[in-house]
Parts: sequence; structure tokens; C-alpha cells
Amino acid sequence: YQLKTQASFDSAHFLSGYEGKCSNIHGHRWKLEVTVQSETLEQTADSRNGCRFWTVKDDIKKLADEFDHSLIIEDGTLKEKTVEALKEENFKMIFVDFRPTAESFAKIFFMIE
Repeated sequence: YQLKTQASFDSAHFLSGYEGKCSNIHGHRWKLEVTVQSETLEQTADSRNGCRFWTVKDDIKKLADEFDHSLIIEDGTLKEKTVEALKEENFKMIFVDFRPTAESFAKIFFMIE
């Protein structure tokens, strides 16, 4: 059995030290797609038709909502005065401890339990 759900979010990022256009702040529509697979269906009183699919769908939506319309910044890549100026303007910033690439996000999101 396989079930698939998806969610998306819009955010901006930049790749510090990259030689090319991606070193500048730019935006993307990021798409999260999750497939859940099992050999059997769970049959419990609190599951709908033997599946808790709605919890997976809700969790993915919440994750996408956390990142939606934010500026994703790799720790240590901006000057402190730049960060302070962005905070003064009330920009939604999310700091991550990894390079904010699609590949890195795929790994991080995969590892979330």
C-alpha cells in the first residue's frame, strides 16, 4: 500500500560563497512530496479505513507553513548588522545549520520523525 501527499511553500534564500546568480537572494516555490508505504494496513478503532493518512498530510502541511514566505539563512553567512536590520523590518527569517539547497532540505525533511 502506498499513499502520497504534498505541500508547497514560497521562500527566499541565497547560497553564500557560490559563484553565480544563486549567491543573491532569490525565491522559489518549494514542493514537499511524501510517500508512505506499508505491507499491511493498520486496523484500529481510531484509524479511518485502516489508515492514519490524515496525520501525515497534516504534518507535511504544518512543515510547509513554517517555512512559507520566509527568508532562509544559513547560520553565519550574514553580518550581524544585516541580520539586525532585517529583524527591525520584521522579516520572517529562519536560520538553518546547513546549506539551504534542495538536496539539503530533502535530506533534512527525510530525517524528521
